[in-house]
This record gives sequence, structure tokens and C-alpha cells, in this order.
Amino acid sequence: MFDTATKPPDAAIARDAAAGRASPGPVGPSILAAAATLVAMWPYTGVIMSGVWTFVVVTVIVVVAIAGIIGRIVFARLRDGIQDLLTLLLQVFATAMACTAMLVSETALYGVIPTPTSVRLIGLRMQQAIDEIATGVAPIAASVAMATALGLLFAVVAILVDHLVSHRLIILTVLFTSLLGVLPMLISFGAVNMVWFLMQSVMILLVLRFGARHDRRSPSRSSYLVASAAGIAVIALTIVATPVLPMGSALPGTGPTLTVRADLRLGDDLRRPESIEALTLVTSGSTAPYLRLATLSRFDGEIWRPDRTDRQPLARGFGEREWDEDIDTIERRVSIRVLGVSSDRLPVPYAAERVSGVDADWRAVPFNRTVASSSLDAAGADYTVRTATAAPTLEQVRASSAANAGRVAPPAEDLPAIIGETAREVTAGANTDYDKLLTLQDWFRSEFSYSLEAPVEEGFDGTGADAVATFLEQRTGYCVHFAGAFALMAQTLDMPVRIVVGYLPGVATDQRRDDDIVYSVSSDQLHSWPEVYFTGIGWVPFEPTATLGTPTDFASEAAGGGSGESPELPEPSASPSATTSEAPTGGPDRLDEQSIGDQQLQTLNPMPVLLTALGILIVVLLPALVRAGLRMQRFGRARQGDAMAAWRELADTMADLGLTLHDADTARTRAERLVTEHDADREAMDALVRAVERRSYARPGEASDAGDLATPLRTVLAQLPESVDGRRRITARMLPASLFHRVRIGELELLGKR
Repeated sequence: MFDTATKPPDAAIARDAAAGRASPGPVGPSILAAAATLVAMWPYTGVIMSGVWTFVVVTVIVVVAIAGIIGRIVFARLRDGIQDLLTLLLQVFATAMACTAMLVSETALYGVIPTPTSVRLIGLRMQQAIDEIATGVAPIAASVAMATALGLLFAVVAILVDHLVSHRLIILTVLFTSLLGVLPMLISFGAVNMVWFLMQSVMILLVLRFGARHDRRSPSRSSYLVASAAGIAVIALTIVATPVLPMGSALPGTGPTLTVRADLRLGDDLRRPESIEALTLVTSGSTAPYLRLATLSRFDGEIWRPDRTDRQPLARGFGEREWDEDIDTIERRVSIRVLGVSSDRLPVPYAAERVSGVDADWRAVPFNRTVASSSLDAAGADYTVRTATAAPTLEQVRASSAANAGRVAPPAEDLPAIIGETAREVTAGANTDYDKLLTLQDWFRSEFSYSLEAPVEEGFDGTGADAVATFLEQRTGYCVHFAGAFALMAQTLDMPVRIVVGYLPGVATDQRRDDDIVYSVSSDQLHSWPEVYFTGIGWVPFEPTATLGTPTDFASEAAGGGSGESPELPEPSASPSATTSEAPTGGPDRLDEQSIGDQQLQTLNPMPVLLTALGILIVVLLPALVRAGLRMQRFGRARQGDAMAAWRELADTMADLGLTLHDADTARTRAERLVTEHDADREAMDALVRAVERRSYARPGEASDAGDLATPLRTVLAQLPESVDGRRRITARMLPASLFHRVRIGELELLGKR
């Protein structure tokens, strides 16, 4: 027969040692995988507030690494497949106990063993986390739900990366961790995280070095040098090219853009020295209107959050008008062209009734009459909005009530006493709800000063309850402080209030579009202001920011208020001035000619990116999954003694690895070549050859019992990849050639049909 001496069981290790290449061992892959996962986690700190989630994620990554090291030490003498499976089970068990202890210990047995109640609680928190991401504001609050979701996510990620590194699937490791790291920037339209790109470049260098150092096929030194050169080139390209890239450009050639998010963290943008043209507009009105992006009416004690409201197709409009029939109405047509704004919301004037000229994927938000999309970007949009705005008289607005009738969320609890006490003290002499708010507005504009630096220097640059309390004591700040303080004080007076984020009308240019003046709106003309709901009138805007814009002040019927005409207004101010602007004489649409400061707005919408990433991942992994399923099926048949299934799997594996196959090969010829050229185990090949020859040449009925062929087949298949380089091993796993063309197994294919 074909039997000679067998190959030593640790010949692969001996080859590595002879070539000067050390075995990776059980510790190196897990440490490198943990480091790669930590780097991939870094960008998430920019879109999620710091909190317990960072401790949970880091702990999970460390637990996975330790479990991987222990598993590879304890199960070292087992076959590779069994070792990997047991190590995986150990990692899953360890991370499950760690997550249970950190996140749901109150429902667990002994605090670490999950129960059905623990599973249900985790499910509820996962759903809560999904809701927070879908409607949240970057950075998202570090809630327990977010800690749970991120802990489980990075548990899966850490285990996957650990096994990718241990199997030296270097390209997949780099692609996966890079995609995971860039995901937060894609979702939030955030600026390029230069620190992360540098860290990821270094990590790519380390991973490439690891792959080259432990590549059994390629010369160690040359592979290491190539990997090092590639990594250094990536780092150099990142450092040199990133500063000169047009960061934020929505499309090539459109120039720089402003990324806008739905929050009130405006300090950095307001202090930004450069300014870009954000959009242009023309209007049928006598002056350009304010443009709104979103409203924020949910206050959690730390931040104002965007409204969670239903969306509907733009073709259905924005619903019925909110004011009574006896209130005059001003109608307008505004055409807008977005140039330097990247956002998932379209800037629109209030109150929008019809939008034309945009993709059908844009959706109307009837509650606040804004326009949003889960898949489109505003950059480059050119559209027309028809609006209708209530114009009540002073008598009508005074006769209306601003009592909170469930229009918005109830006021936050446990506010600092100074907020409510000051609101009641300032408005003590006013008799109507409107007069109280007007008094509050005038108090802010006369008793406070505008400053960009004071909130930073004094440490209250935010809209949380404590920041508002400090702002009321310091009496200086910028638009978000005025809007946030006004809103909380109005809430303590039991009035429904929300904060609007939008744009200043801009300035007239010498350009015209269809005989209409073109107004230019720059990136530093963003602002936030409060609105209060009045029964029978709708949302009435106010302007508390000192020295900015035009404060709300309705005219009496005798003075011409409510006529439906639009009196001329003083030019809005885009920056603080030494004196307060004159008050308007018209209705609330007069606020649509106010000045605005600066703002960033963008709701997180991860679904398009997540679905795209999932689709790409499925497409990439599909050939490997199909091939793995086919191999599993053949191993099952080989275990039952099916010689042709075992031989077919051997032939397909050779084709996947790019090994030479000849149609005329006999079993002995192919086996001899595998042994001599690719160091296949001679004893295992002998067992397969005997089974195949018995199946091919024996009389019918005499070849029924070939015994278990899975064991020798597994031995050979584990050795063949060691005879090729890393690139061919990866190709064999991810794009197996045997799936794309029929591999002939030689003359035995015909004989096997008997």
C-alpha cells in the first residue's frame, strides 16, 4: 500500500522555529485583539456621554482577553477546531457572568448567573437604548440602557476580533475594526476624529506586523518590513493629508460644510473665527424669514432633547392650522437653496404648510412643522416652502391662555430654587400669561449682558439646571443660556414651552432670482430661541437674548395689529450690539425676521448605516458561510464512511487553496503529491486512499464499511493551509474557488458513480 512514516505532530511549530518565526502562543493574539477593540471603542466617547458604560465596555474587553488566554492554555492539546469552540464557549460564559454582575445583578442568581428575569430586563433596556439612539442627541446621555447595549455589543465585538486575530485573518481584522470605529462619525455626521485615525493607524501597523511575523509561508523578515512600511505610510498619510482635506464636505467640489446636530452646545461654533455660506433664499414677503430646523421640548435635568413625534409623507402636508379663524393669517412663499449645511433636517420657515422640489424620502413633522429624513442629507437641496403664520392683535394674545394642556412634557423635577423664585419675582406685577412672558423677556434683555467667554471662564457653559442657576446669578452668557433659562422659568409658571433651533434670515445680496432678492445666510447666523403655546393662537416665539434680534411685542388693534400686512422691521442683528434692537409692531411672524446666533443640529439616525454595514457584512461572509455549511455536511457523511464525500471535500479544499489539480489524477498520485509537496500526513492520506480505492474498485456491496473517515480528513485539511501563504488562506476562507466552478476529482468521479 501507500504507508510510510507519519509526520511529527508538531512539525508546523518546528518549521516556524527553523525559519526564525516564533509561534504566536496563547497570550499575544488576545492582547492584540483587546487593544484593537479598545481603539475601535474610542470614537464612541464622542457621541455618548462619559459614564458607567465605559467601565462596562473596558471590563468586558478585558474579560474576553483573559478568557481567551486561559482557554488556549487549558485546551492547547486538543485539535484546533475543538480548541476554538471550547475557548469561544468559555469567553461567552465569562462575559455573560461579567455583564450580569455589572448590569442586572439584582435579578441574577448569586448576582452573576442570569435568570429569565435578567433576560427580560436586558431586552427592555436594549429596546430603550434603540429608542435613545433613534431619537437622541449627540452626545447621548450615558444611561443604564446605553451601558447595557454597549456592553453586549462590545462583548460580541471583542470575541469576534479575538478569534479573527488568533486565526491571523489580518485583513478582516483591520476592515472590521476600522468600520466599527468610523461608524459613530458616519451616524452623527461628526467631524473627523484625528486622534482615532492616528490610533487606528498605529493599530493597523501592529496587526500587520503580527500577521507578517507569524506567517508560516512567507519569509519573516521581508513580510515584517512590508507590513511596517505599509503601516508607517498609513500613519504618515493620516498626519499629512488630514489637515488639508475638506472636512465636512457633503459632496466633492461643494466646499466646506457645517455639520448640524440637534443640541444646544454652541460655544465652540460661536467662537469659531471662520464663516461659510450655509444657504441662500428668496421670498415673496417684504423681508426674509427665520428658518427652523428642530424643536426641543424634553428636558432631563441636563440637556434639552428633540421632540419624539410622528412623521408623515410630505405630500400629506403638516395638518390643520393651530389658530382660530378670527386670527389674521400671513401667507408667504420661500425658495431655499442649501449650500454648506450637512444635516438630516431641511431648514424651513414657520409655519410650513407645503414643501415642493425635494425627494419623497423627506418627511413632514406636523408637531413642530419641520422636515426630516432618515436617509437623506440637506446639502445641495433646492426647494420651495409655502407658509401661513398667525398674526393676532395684542388684545387677542392677552385674552389667550398659556396654561400647560399636555402640549409638551411636564417640567423637570428638583430644579434649583432660584429658577422658580426668580420667575415668580420678575413676573409678579403681570396680569396675563402674555404679559408675564413679555416681562420675563424684557428683564433678560435689560438686566443681562451677552458674552461668549464668561460661561467658559465661570464653568457654566451648558443648559443644565445647575448651569441655568449659575447663569441667573452671573447674568451673562449667549443665546443658549438665555433660551434655556427662559424656557425653564416659563415651565415653573406652568406654561408649555420649547426651544427652537434655526437660522437668521441672513442679509440681502445684489443677486436676484426671478426678480426676487437673494438673501445669504452664513454659518454663524444660527440661533436658539424659546416658544410658548397659546390656546387658539399656537406657538408664539420670544427673544430673550440680550442685544440680539428683535423682541416679541404685539401691536394693538388700534395700531394696526392683525391686519395681515407685514410692517417693515429693523434689520436683524447677527451679533451682539451695544444697544437693544427696537421692538416689532407686528405679530409673532415678526420673530421670523429676528437675528440668530449659532447652532449645531442633527438627530442620530443609525439605521441606514447599520443596515448598509449589515448588508455588506452578509455579502462578504456569504461565500464563507455557504462553504462552511457544505464542509459540515460532507464531514457528516465522511463520519459515516462515505469515501467520495471525503475525497470531494479534499479536492475542493485544494482548489480553494490554489493547489494543483489534474483531471487524470488517481487517488495514489494525488495523495503522493500532497505528502511530498505539501507535508500532508501520510497515515491520514493512506486511510483516505484505501477508502476511495475500495469504493471505486470493489465489487458492489463489498465497500460498505469504510469506518470513520472524518478524522483522517480533518487531519489533512488542517495541514494543507499551512503550506500556502496568508493571502491564499484568507482567499480560501472568504472566496472559496470551489463554489464558483466545478472541481473534477479525476477518474474516480466516474468510478464513484457505480
